[in-house]
Amino acid sequence: MEKEYKSIIEQLGENANREGLLKTPERVAKSMKFLTSGYNINPDDLINQAIFHEEYSEMVLVKNIDIYSLCEHHMLPFFGKAHVAYIPNGKIVGLSKIPRVIDAYSRRLQVQERLTIEIRDCIQRTLEPKGVAVVIECCHMCMQMRGVQKQNAQTTTSAFTGLFLSNDATRKEFINLVQTKLH
Repeated sequence: MEKEYKSIIEQLGENANREGLLKTPERVAKSMKFLTSGYNINPDDLINQAIFHEEYSEMVLVKNIDIYSLCEHHMLPFFGKAHVAYIPNGKIVGLSKIPRVIDAYSRRLQVQERLTIEIRDCIQRTLEPKGVAVVIECCHMCMQMRGVQKQNAQTTTSAFTGLFLSNDATRKEFINLVQTKLH
């Protein structure tokens, strides 16, 4: 990968042997390996190792989870916040596993729409809750730095299952909790 990045630098018209660029191919290769490390993680396994049986049946919400990913179309960053809720059906998960699942999927070449669905489906599949809700809000560098160049544009995606789809009050409670600052 380093060799390829050196070639890219040269194709851009730069001197890859210049002092400031000497280690750039190595640094970029390491960076890309980290930014796409989600391919080496099975998100289902993350949740399955921390499932606990509890009779809690109210909404569990983890919100304002930082997301950093790479757009698969331009390989430029997109970043923002995820808000994830589920209604347990006899099983809960260690709370740190929800951000870990988000990281596992976001550290891949992505589109925000698919990322939203992958997070929802993983939680639904592994916990079998009464419902899952995911809302993601991101800024996309492919829209801000290039192309349309709209610096203030944000993209919001959502995906729901179960009670979040069939019960308006449950969906509204989720949206209100996401929007409310309680502390």
